[in-house]
Amino acid sequence: MLTPFHVALQVRDLAEARDFYGRMLGCAEGRSSPDWVDFNLYGHQLVCHLNPSLGRTGRIATHFNPVDGHGVPVPHCGVVLRPADWDQLAAKLRQAEVDWVIEPYTRFKGQPGEQSTLFILDPSGNALEFKAFADFGQLFAT
Repeated sequence: MLTPFHVALQVRDLAEARDFYGRMLGCAEGRSSPDWVDFNLYGHQLVCHLNPSLGRTGRIATHFNPVDGHGVPVPHCGVVLRPADWDQLAAKLRQAEVDWVIEPYTRFKGQPGEQSTLFILDPSGNALEFKAFADFGQLFAT
């Protein structure tokens, strides 16, 4: 059994983060303080920490590396979902007109590790990847 991961991100505004992670992604909120808030991201602990130095319109700087013909943002974090959950999230994000980095598609089609993937940015510029494998045994396929 996998255990939940914990990841902490910096954000420019906690109300904005609550709207994005809570309303947009459907993450239940956990503990919080005036400087941070926990979210349940598919059973994993995501913590948004306020970074006032970002300013109201600041964004996290991102580097891009080529993967399967796309520029993948680095750093990024995310969750591997079951295909039905990924399809549901992708449809919800399409309706919401999110800030796409990489729109939903199938990566490595017909190869070991074939996966559905999508990349979005939160309002502070944190890159998030959501992917799905028809066979979780392919997660580390070479």
